[in-house]
Amino acid sequence: MKRERIAEIAALIDKRGKLSLKQLSEHFPKVSQMTLRRDLFLLEEQGKVIRVRGGAMSVRDVQKTSGEPYVKKTTIHTYEKIEIAQKAAGLIDEGASIFLDAGTTALYLAKEMPDIACNVFTNGVAVATELCTKKNVVVNLLGGQMIKENLSTASSFSGEHFIDTNFEIAIISAAAFTPENGFSCASQLEAELFRNVCKKAKFTYMMLDSSKIGKIKPYTFAHTEDINVLITDDAFPEALKEQFKALNIVVL
Repeated sequence: MKRERIAEIAALIDKRGKLSLKQLSEHFPKVSQMTLRRDLFLLEEQGKVIRVRGGAMSVRDVQKTSGEPYVKKTTIHTYEKIEIAQKAAGLIDEGASIFLDAGTTALYLAKEMPDIACNVFTNGVAVATELCTKKNVVVNLLGGQMIKENLSTASSFSGEHFIDTNFEIAIISAAAFTPENGFSCASQLEAELFRNVCKKAKFTYMMLDSSKIGKIKPYTFAHTEDINVLITDDAFPEALKEQFKALNIVVL
């Protein structure tokens, strides 16, 4: 019975792309929400769904726009990314103009964002696609070279693109961080883009899950003192949090 129910849940989510826990409860009225949550946990462990706040979405649905490498990243450190995304979503106000990067944490943020009137600039194809499901969000996708691994775009002319573009907040997810080397990523073009974004924005919010600490990627795009807010998970070391706070950086 349980095996059949789980298989049916997986098939439903594959068919619709995304289902809320409320919708699953309506489909399985005799099954408690706690049991349905456990079913979603199991399906996520099997790599069949990606849990989001209040429900789950189909891995196959993500694959349609993302490709295999990106999908694999969405299933790594999922809980931490959702935790960070939910915190970041709470910081976005109606009427805001923001930049959002292309990382998988940013994809979770796009899913968690409220459907309010705001302008979002992004270099993420999957992020832009997700944001387009929200009626009130104006989506601006940056052009340039496609970085297939991250389904992102980047261009050596990004500085010129932002001359007449205004956004208050840059929300960026770093691929790696050390206090000595700062925040880094794997693409030189993307690093240049992020540097220009940080210069343009009034405030820079960095999304960094604890698994990225101590890692170094080839290109540094920002240092600790360049950011205003650090958004992380509960496993982030307290001593390192204090180092950020000592620089008057808000840690969430």
